[in-house]
Amino acid sequence: MIADYFDAPVDRRGTASTKWSRYGPDVLPFWVADMDFKAPPGLLEAVAERLRHGVLGYTDTPAPTQAAFIGWLRRRYGWEVSAEWLIWLPGVVPGMNLAGRVAGGDSLLIPTPVYHPFLAVPRHAGKASITVALTLQDGRWVMDMERLEAALTPDTRALLLCNPQNPTGRVYERSELMALAELCRRRGLTLVSDEIHCELVLDPTRRHIPVATLAPDLPTVTLFSPNKAYNTPGVGSAVAVIPNPALRLAFRRAFGGLISHTSPLAYAAAQWAYADETDWLPALNAYLRRNGDVLQDAVARLPGVAMTHVEGTYLGWMDVRELGLAAPAEHFERHGLGLNDGAAFGAPGFLRFNFGCPRATLEAGLTRLEGAVLAAA
Repeated sequence: MIADYFDAPVDRRGTASTKWSRYGPDVLPFWVADMDFKAPPGLLEAVAERLRHGVLGYTDTPAPTQAAFIGWLRRRYGWEVSAEWLIWLPGVVPGMNLAGRVAGGDSLLIPTPVYHPFLAVPRHAGKASITVALTLQDGRWVMDMERLEAALTPDTRALLLCNPQNPTGRVYERSELMALAELCRRRGLTLVSDEIHCELVLDPTRRHIPVATLAPDLPTVTLFSPNKAYNTPGVGSAVAVIPNPALRLAFRRAFGGLISHTSPLAYAAAQWAYADETDWLPALNAYLRRNGDVLQDAVARLPGVAMTHVEGTYLGWMDVRELGLAAPAEHFERHGLGLNDGAAFGAPGFLRFNFGCPRATLEAGLTRLEGAVLAAA
């Protein structure tokens, strides 16, 4: 059964794994967004086949890879894009930084908490950072459009969006995205959207909508990647979809000399992922959905800890402020859990828990979570 694929433990120690090398042997890592599952067998075979060719030289974007991505957008989201709109990259973060540089203006607007590399984009672009906190409303983290607009300066020219939202796990609804697009249109903002978790929608009542499909007249940079859903960050690739010709030209010019070529192995992995119609991804999402439920149920039983429902991603966003810990991540690390400190995402007093792992690993981590909370309560 395919569920056995995700239950099977994979020993990653001794492989120079970023996730597993950070801590000593007494700490279980649930931090960086890197799952502990093998990539799909078909994807591994596609990479192996490319390796068997034997020459791993500089590689232009293969036409079949381009076609697979365009077909994926059409199939998943009904979005017809032109090949000339696409710029391939080795990862989403470089694309976000390039977009920050070319968007114009002297400041960037960022709803927080957010994936921490977002918060470095203004500094890298030589611009000011304007952050506006999400609001917890009826158990869901939402963007406050009035506060976002009030925070703008006359020279703010771009807004950085993360959808599905990392770290809160929100999958924004059509009405929210339409309101955001209207704000950007009214105030002359380029909308830069990181949609790397788009295939990881766990709540069956939600669906991902690329924001650019709702505002074709708006200058947008939409960043996609198979790295999260197919667990391929080690052979990373991403695609920037930029319909606006002037913005696309500026992006290409900024690309020169700063961004490396995408590797042939990354193209092979991406091509398989974007053409994938197997049951692997639906099975993964079902497994992650159950893991998220297990984590949420465990947190609900603990004093001083709260967590909102995860609609997308494989990341739990835990509020531990009631525990009164001066250094939350350090406290949990002392009890055998490696978690992301919310301060890095713009929200001190929170922790991010990556539940993309075999159920047995998760359950071992939850035992340690309970011990850490009870020791602090």
